[in-house]
Amino acid sequence: MTLNNAQLSAGFGAQYEASPAEPKLQQARPAALARPDFSREVYCILGLPFDRVSLEEAAALMRDAAAQKRRCFLSTPNLNFAVACMDDAAFRNSVIQSDLSIADGMPLVWIAKATGLPIKERVAGSSLFQALRTARTGAAQLRVYFFGGPPGVAEAAAERLNAETSAMRSVGYDSPGFGSIEQMSDAATIARINDSGADFLVVALGAKKGQAWIQHNLADLRTPLVSHLGAVVNFVAGTVSRAPVWAQKTGLEWLWRIKEEPKLWRRYWDDGVALLTLLATRVIPCALEARRRPAAAEFEQAELACRRDRGDCELLLAGALGAPNIARLRPLLEQAAGADEPVVVDCGKLRHIDSAALASLMLLYGDCVAKGRPWAIINPDEALRRQFRLHCAEYLLQPRA
Repeated sequence: MTLNNAQLSAGFGAQYEASPAEPKLQQARPAALARPDFSREVYCILGLPFDRVSLEEAAALMRDAAAQKRRCFLSTPNLNFAVACMDDAAFRNSVIQSDLSIADGMPLVWIAKATGLPIKERVAGSSLFQALRTARTGAAQLRVYFFGGPPGVAEAAAERLNAETSAMRSVGYDSPGFGSIEQMSDAATIARINDSGADFLVVALGAKKGQAWIQHNLADLRTPLVSHLGAVVNFVAGTVSRAPVWAQKTGLEWLWRIKEEPKLWRRYWDDGVALLTLLATRVIPCALEARRRPAAAEFEQAELACRRDRGDCELLLAGALGAPNIARLRPLLEQAAGADEPVVVDCGKLRHIDSAALASLMLLYGDCVAKGRPWAIINPDEALRRQFRLHCAEYLLQPRA
């Protein structure tokens, strides 16, 4: 099957910068469109890929990326993220194309447990920021730039962070107001961020707008670590207090958030209704399906191949595909990501696909979207379509020209 190649198609508030006495650090620009890391252990939950990492492992990954000046675009999906991504392809793609995606919500951990996935721990973005902030003595100090938040909050966060001794210091802040993404992305703004020498850019513009702003500017940013962490700016500034640890671990943090920010009640109500619907229509059926997993022999006998001799980069998948044989799939995905032709995934003989294989396939899909490469999954039978649907991943079945 051959597909045609697609064609790639306000005022600012106050800002704080390093003092003149501090040298401006010139940083090499991290690659924004590098190939996905298919060695990541990822699992699909509600249509999004999540890394199986603990809080300590995520912090170590980010410190390592900062030390090596390697791009790490961190996304922190919670239930609200996942529900919104179902109706917003651009928002969903921003998560799929991230370098690290952590489960920032107890409902996601509960769903993982119910469906037999090895994601056991909530890794909240604010907890990850705090872990980096309180790193052991001797760790390299991370330079942080705050971008966004209500008026005056980014400035307060920068001042409070620098008023204490920690493994972080602020090298700048910007309060861009309420303009469009383009207005918040002018050359002067990007230059201020880059010239600050920041290791970690913390964005706070609202989840959808923040993710979109990051993707719009990622190729021009030199900060290795980039993430939308809206609540973090408020927590650091002290304008909002974070829930006690017991509330975070029991899934009751939402009650505390409503106490601190009453306007959030509507969001949590809508999320609760959506969760009940998803439990009935996707999660419980998916959990029952997981109990009927194929025998080990079916994974061992699966046939996987990548062919590039018909004008397409064609992945041929047959049998059972998932965590038991994911090591065989990863090099084929890497090979496909390195090609230029349209990607065609032939599932005519594929009988089973699990969360791990779907999540890894999402990384290739996200790479195709980012690079404007056509994508199609062909020949899935109804039983396979149902597996995609139960994992909220039916969007993968829609061809992209």
